[in-house]
Amino acid sequence: MPINITMPALSPTMEEGNLAKWLVKEGDKVKSGDVIAEIETDKATMEVEAVDEGVVAKLVVPAGTEAVKVNAVIAILAADGEDLAAAAAGGGAAAPKAEAASAPKAEAAPVAAPAPAPAAASAAPAASTGERVFASPLARRLAKEAGLDLKAVSGSGPKGRVVKSDVEKAVSTGGAKAAPAPAAAAASAAPAPALAKGPSDESVLKNFAEGSYELVPHDGMRKTIAKRLQESKQTIPHFYVSVDCELDALLALRAQLNAAAPEKDGKPAYKLSVNDMVIKALALALRDVPDANVSWTDTNMVKHKHADVGVAVSIPGGLITPIIRKAEEKSLSTISNEMKDLGKRAKDRKLKPEEYQGGTTAVSNMGMMGVKSFSAVVNPPHATILAVGAGEERVVVKNGEMKIANVMTVTLSTDHRCVDGALGAELLGAFKRYIENPMGMLV
Repeated sequence: MPINITMPALSPTMEEGNLAKWLVKEGDKVKSGDVIAEIETDKATMEVEAVDEGVVAKLVVPAGTEAVKVNAVIAILAADGEDLAAAAAGGGAAAPKAEAASAPKAEAAPVAAPAPAPAAASAAPAASTGERVFASPLARRLAKEAGLDLKAVSGSGPKGRVVKSDVEKAVSTGGAKAAPAPAAAAASAAPAPALAKGPSDESVLKNFAEGSYELVPHDGMRKTIAKRLQESKQTIPHFYVSVDCELDALLALRAQLNAAAPEKDGKPAYKLSVNDMVIKALALALRDVPDANVSWTDTNMVKHKHADVGVAVSIPGGLITPIIRKAEEKSLSTISNEMKDLGKRAKDRKLKPEEYQGGTTAVSNMGMMGVKSFSAVVNPPHATILAVGAGEERVVVKNGEMKIANVMTVTLSTDHRCVDGALGAELLGAFKRYIENPMGMLV
């Protein structure tokens, strides 16, 4: 029986993607886990794996096709011994809503290949077996948000795998309830607010002479950035706190640590930047001021247990914020090496969704561009973001005398719904102490 391979949902909000490249051709034999294609989302290029074994009977969607809808059939597999021509002719029907047939390599569980849907009860629940539940990443995510126990959900996908439609059915019938979903899931599941529409081409172009401009269509990344920042400014009541931090002690410690870096493959094992130390200082400050390490929902204050620090990285056409997870627990060298790896893969658009989605706060550093100070826009569901300016020599007064010191200005943008002025000042004060007394980041 032909097996449809459909455009996978690589994130909960993905509606379409670009089929960048096929890594197989018609007639190739594939097995579960083989990488068969590359899919471009708005901010990354993801590898797609086959779930079932078979022979590629037909590549329905050519490489390079843009805006392919999630769940659209992109290829057809023939089962072992099945005639390829017959499979190609017999497959390709409209993909059911159940699920995409392939998954990003980063996901832990395979995604079910959709087949003609059997009765929902045809696959027995896996609760009594004690074995691992086979479910698609999207089904797992939806189940977690809804507080469902996947072990008690009947799977309608191939070999009893639980897919999106199974979770939706369980939610609608109120069955298979597990522990209440955490507040963080409620935050991500909250409906997005209605956003005001931007100006039309006509309303803008009437102000300019014909022939004095060219129109460049928005790509997916720019649309996503515009939507999220508009949402932020329409729904988050921002306020800003700035402070000057002296850098001389930090610069001296950085030079000492870099000089002591051991050799690895003929190169230093690490090379710390000021930004690496800023990330660590902010993470430790959030550890010390846990009431500021929060996210807002309409019903709960989401208090995070760790400081997952997103770092804004400029890439062609926009920016992306890869995340250093549990940064308060990591050494400076670990943060530095992780950041170099994430930054490189961000510029190559090779990040996995879980490497740039989420986080509890963010750092935006334009100091290397010569910017003295600025205010950044909070990126929901974060409640804070730290804007870092350039370090420069300034005249400071110490004990009644003028001295020269390296100083940088940082500005904390906060969501006033959950971080009040005094709390924001406390967080920024803790950050300043770590920057000016950097030995505290080593103990």
